[in-house]
Amino acid sequence: MALFFAFKSNGTTGFGYNSTAEDVTAGLSLTGKTILVTGCTSGLGEEACRVLSLRGAHVIGTARTKEAADKACAKLSSKGTGYACELAEPKSVRACVAQIRRDGHRLDAIICNAGIMALPKLQKACGYELQFFTNHIGHFMLVTGLLDSLADEGRVVMLSSAAHMQAPKGGIQFDNLRGERGYSPWGNYGQSKFANLLFARELQQSFAGTKKTAYAVHPGVIHTNLARNAGGVIQSLFAIAGPLFLKTIPQGAATEVFAAVHPKARALAGQYLADCNAAKPRKDAEDAALARQLWTVSEQIVQGLSA
Repeated sequence: MALFFAFKSNGTTGFGYNSTAEDVTAGLSLTGKTILVTGCTSGLGEEACRVLSLRGAHVIGTARTKEAADKACAKLSSKGTGYACELAEPKSVRACVAQIRRDGHRLDAIICNAGIMALPKLQKACGYELQFFTNHIGHFMLVTGLLDSLADEGRVVMLSSAAHMQAPKGGIQFDNLRGERGYSPWGNYGQSKFANLLFARELQQSFAGTKKTAYAVHPGVIHTNLARNAGGVIQSLFAIAGPLFLKTIPQGAATEVFAAVHPKARALAGQYLADCNAAKPRKDAEDAALARQLWTVSEQIVQGLSA
């Protein structure tokens, strides 16, 4: 338990910093619901899948390989179906979309949970900086490919982060998406999380006139496998400060699960959430024109990828 923050009171939703994914779903029946979660094998994704299944949902879990996804889904309380979806490989994402559509799933929520963080050195996928491509472009392809499979009141939840505050000036370096003009492990990670936030905003705009909703969420600071590339100093700080300053995995999964299934989340559609309540992002993350520009550029990137 994160004792240092135990004094924080709950917000207007009735939930707060210490709420867990089980807390925010208590009393809810998700029987008959189908929810897709990327990154189902560990950390927040694994916990989100466990709790959603516990409440009766049919969980569709994705991982880098079908074998890993199937293994994770086999542990669930209710029905789980695994799919391969390597977000850094367009062919894999397209194949995942095509298979889910062929299988006829009607999705009540998509939780874009998977991601990579703070890669020490510049790495690329399809010529683009790997964190931007994996965290944003891969999910952009997945979500836009599955919009026709989203239920009439379906929800899309993008796992952003307070690390979006570390994005470079302007939020998105459109002239440096390949990272060749400069790379920073945390700056580029922040840019990818900034992109997740903008995507959720623009997606909500595209849902105007429907009952579909989109959210960007900050899970809190949690020591999960996501931090495996963060370096020795950060890993040491996690080990020392964890009991006092970090959320547990059940607490960290709460906000994405809340956004995906709780009735009170509907009133917060299109917003940035933290601790299961509305939060204030960086000012330029609310720039509608910037969100539209990112969407347009993302479409151009996807169209330019080889099949």
